[in-house]
Amino acid sequence: MADCTHLGQIQDVTPSGDGCVECLATGDTWHHLRLCLTCGHVGCCDASANQHARKHAAATGHQMMRTFEDGEDWVWCFEDEAFWESIGDIVR
Repeated sequence: MADCTHLGQIQDVTPSGDGCVECLATGDTWHHLRLCLTCGHVGCCDASANQHARKHAAATGHQMMRTFEDGEDWVWCFEDEAFWESIGDIVR
């Protein structure tokens, strides 16, 4: 398991929507989506122009996020740069 100090931030969350909240509000587009595992915020990935998922993590301190793409299950911690292939790999 990857070293990470933020595993305690993971909660059962409800996604804030089907797309990046901020991009939808401004009519912008995104590349891929990420789901905050602390509050359910859906934001766009680092490959997207606005990087709203990363900005959300910086603004809130919510470091744990998961891919919000069909067929993918990986998890990432922004601060510790820790990666897991599957949410099931994380034992809390």
